[in-house]
Amino acid sequence: MGPKPRKENGSGKSKNEKAEKKVQKLKAKIVEENLKRIEEAEAAAESSEDSPFVSDSGEDDDESLSEDNGSLSESGSEQSKLSEDEDVVRSSDGDDPTGARDGDTDHLSGYSLGEGDDNDDYHGEDSHGGSDDSREVVEESDSSEDEVGPRNTIGNVPLEWYKDEEHIGYDLAGKKIKKKERQSKLDSFLASVDDSKNWRKIYDEYNDEEVELTKEETKLIRRLLKGKAPHADFDPYAPYVDWFAWDGAKHPLSNAPEPKRRFIPSKWESKMVLRYVRAIRKGLIKFDDKPKEEPRFYALWDDSTPAERQGLAYIPAPKPKLPGHEESYNPSQEYIPTQEEINSYQLMFEEDRPKFIPKQHTSLRSVPAYEKAVQETFDRCLDLYLCPRVRKKRINIDPESLKPKLPSRKDLKPYPNTCYLEYKGHKGPVTTICTESTGQWIASGSKDGTVRIWEVETGRCLQVWDIGETIEEVAWNPLTEFPILAIAAGQDVFILDTGCGSHEQQNKIEELLHVEPQKATDDSVLIHQLSKRLTQRIPFKTKGIPVSTAFHPTRSIFFTATKKDVRVYDLLKQKLIKKLDAGVREISSIAIHPGGDNAIVGSKDGKLCWFDMDLSSRPYRVLRCHPKDITGVAYHRSYPLFASCSDDCTAYVFHGMVYSDLNQNPLIVPLEILRGHSGADGRGVLDCKFHPRQPWLFTAGADSLIKLYCH
Repeated sequence: MGPKPRKENGSGKSKNEKAEKKVQKLKAKIVEENLKRIEEAEAAAESSEDSPFVSDSGEDDDESLSEDNGSLSESGSEQSKLSEDEDVVRSSDGDDPTGARDGDTDHLSGYSLGEGDDNDDYHGEDSHGGSDDSREVVEESDSSEDEVGPRNTIGNVPLEWYKDEEHIGYDLAGKKIKKKERQSKLDSFLASVDDSKNWRKIYDEYNDEEVELTKEETKLIRRLLKGKAPHADFDPYAPYVDWFAWDGAKHPLSNAPEPKRRFIPSKWESKMVLRYVRAIRKGLIKFDDKPKEEPRFYALWDDSTPAERQGLAYIPAPKPKLPGHEESYNPSQEYIPTQEEINSYQLMFEEDRPKFIPKQHTSLRSVPAYEKAVQETFDRCLDLYLCPRVRKKRINIDPESLKPKLPSRKDLKPYPNTCYLEYKGHKGPVTTICTESTGQWIASGSKDGTVRIWEVETGRCLQVWDIGETIEEVAWNPLTEFPILAIAAGQDVFILDTGCGSHEQQNKIEELLHVEPQKATDDSVLIHQLSKRLTQRIPFKTKGIPVSTAFHPTRSIFFTATKKDVRVYDLLKQKLIKKLDAGVREISSIAIHPGGDNAIVGSKDGKLCWFDMDLSSRPYRVLRCHPKDITGVAYHRSYPLFASCSDDCTAYVFHGMVYSDLNQNPLIVPLEILRGHSGADGRGVLDCKFHPRQPWLFTAGADSLIKLYCH
């Protein structure tokens, strides 16, 4: 028996209907709310795409979507409550509404899933969009730049063709490569200061870009500039590796005996020699032993170059003067001279007279033959024949550049330049003067036969001796202990006691001056030694008449000057050391430098010769300063000064510096020309001497005056 059917009450049906109505109302509300929220989310997404703040809109969308999900969860909870109520109702009623209920729940669940899928798709689109923007494109690169092709594809076309264009070529895609703006020099300098690697950058003009060299490339370039191998690992002087093992090798590589052909003359070579000999005998092989004969004649006015023709250097022939308006057959009236002008031409010199007188003709046919045609043609040929045909190469040199660069006279002071004092008393020309070693006294000799001693500072005449003959030379004793004066007059030498010393010095001088007289010939040189009371002749034969003599300041060397040369003797070794050839007409005076290695010689042709005896026997410098005879020369003992006097009534003062370095030549600078003496009987200044301690110069003139020049 089956189960009994259950009876349904009327109250149960009414409850079920009410529950179904409530469920449908809730479903409709949930659907409307979800649709509104979806529309709001879509509108917010569209506004976020337009707005620049994408991140904020994304956050709002996430919040809205979370709210939607929350509402959906709330609706789900409400639905679950309703289902629970419905189950309670069903359980209470005992019915099982499976059909409609299951369909409704499936519809809700399907709707909620579809809505969730839409939201997931929306979020997925945002996430994909963000990932596409942040993705980095990785390009393949190659370290070797040699394999990278040029960006510009114009080939070997010169870039000058694009200098007026806005582009420099085309790339691989065929697009124009526009020129970049070049930096100014200031910007490039600032960039080089700011960027420490700027020196590695090289401008590629072909591709219009800057290329930065790597460290390896710079090292390679430096090695190439130094002439080394590009790679540092390469060793050009690697030791030789002998691959053959010589250890234990007792025999050579080959023990084969020498072949016989090495000891027998070659038959093939003998045949070739025989063939050459026969060809030479038959004349097939000739040797040009005779030199080629040069042509004796050449074209005088040939236009070829001097290298092509032989003869003188080519000079184009002078062209004749072209005819002007005067030579016209119908010149204007201003070129036609009047009869008066033609008559005046006859009074002029033939050189200044015009060669052609213009005339006026009605037509060219009426022009007569030129009278001077033959003469002018002959003169033209004569000019061509007598024209100089040698080019003279002249060097344009500034004469000022040939002058030696001398120091300024202001830097060479002190030197005498002003007349300070005059010593008057002689009645004839003063021929010689000499200063004492202390510089307090000066002695002078004159043609009036008197010798005077003067005080230098005051000009007072201390003593006068009348010798009776013309005084040739006076000289003080160089030792201050014996103030003795030597006088040469005629053929005699007088030794005078000046009386300038103390009483003890006078007693010594009296003992010293007891000397027996000696006779000498005209061409001999005598040396008097007062300490031994001995007079001796030099053991040398002088060639010529002695003009002047001098001792070396520190050594036993004696100088003798004749009219043509100067001979230097060593008194201890008694031999000739050197012969100085002045190369002048006649020597008049000589002076020795305090150092002893230099000497000056004056001549009667106005030349002053400076000799450097360590350098040569010829003059180091020849100064042509005086137009007349030089009568005296002198050196200063302590200052680098020397002077010369002449018959032209002048005295020249020079700066003569002698250096201790033998590689440096003496410095000679002219300083001053001293004038003041007047001439008498064709003579001027006869002698000059320096003060021993001060840069002062004494001059003796033919006007019977002695002058002192100070600085």
